[in-house]
Amino acid sequence: MVTEIPDELRQATVRRDGGTAWLASLPALVDELLQRWNCVPDGPTVGGKVGIVVPAKSGAHGDVVLKVSCPHPANVHEPDAYETWAGHGAVQVWERDDERFAMLLERVGPDRPYEVLPVDDAVRVAGVLVRRLAVPAPPQLPRVSDWAAEWAEIVDRAAGRLPDQVVKAARETVRDLCRDQPDTMVHGDLHLNNVLRGVREPWQVIDPSGWAGDPAFDASTLLRTTAVGGLAVGFIAPEEFEPALLRWLAIFAEAAELDPEHVRRWAQVRAVVRAQQHFEWDTPQSDQDTNDHFASVLT
Repeated sequence: MVTEIPDELRQATVRRDGGTAWLASLPALVDELLQRWNCVPDGPTVGGKVGIVVPAKSGAHGDVVLKVSCPHPANVHEPDAYETWAGHGAVQVWERDDERFAMLLERVGPDRPYEVLPVDDAVRVAGVLVRRLAVPAPPQLPRVSDWAAEWAEIVDRAAGRLPDQVVKAARETVRDLCRDQPDTMVHGDLHLNNVLRGVREPWQVIDPSGWAGDPAFDASTLLRTTAVGGLAVGFIAPEEFEPALLRWLAIFAEAAELDPEHVRRWAQVRAVVRAQQHFEWDTPQSDQDTNDHFASVLT
């Protein structure tokens, strides 16, 4: 087959070290993997910023997708997460080639929760999945707690820029929660675009980073992308931002069977870290203001 490389993947990859060479090798690699795993392409190729996904029919597993990612440390433990969950709340991994950053995965989707449900219910779906995914993590996974020292430094740099009470609350959370965490599986990049309508189950997650830590860690990405994304596309108005965010926090915590205050603290410290990073990266002022507001609302 002739593999079409999506523009988004091409543009994101050419900026990486070795990205141009990897893109040149990708069509032949896809053909090789499809043949090795006895698959026939079954639909248009899609891709994001880190990899390509080829729908296919498998002689052994039926409807599947071949996913090949650009080699990067952040992609190393995705197959470990899938294997740990064994299809419970996540897609099943049928084959893996870690050297090529390639996997053959169960096909699901394409619907995402917010496309077919009210947003409150979509957030509830994600919370239920977080509870299901909170199983013991294998020892080779990176630990969220390893970032605590770096987060403490970033929070300290926010002093004087963010309100004192916002920085103080984040410092206390790093001290109380971030340094000592359970060895529990966390998705690491949980947002509503990474939840798809399942075949074996109502909803299943995709694209995990594969980390070990506190299940409440995943609340921040989910809440930020839902609230900030909702503000950006206009399904919530600026005056609705705070009540909607706090409502979604409560819905998520209840569905995930987590203490709401615990969830709020995790989301707040990660919001402060992100807000300070975006300030230092000199992102557009509107993005900085939104990130700062997100952190303040959660304090």
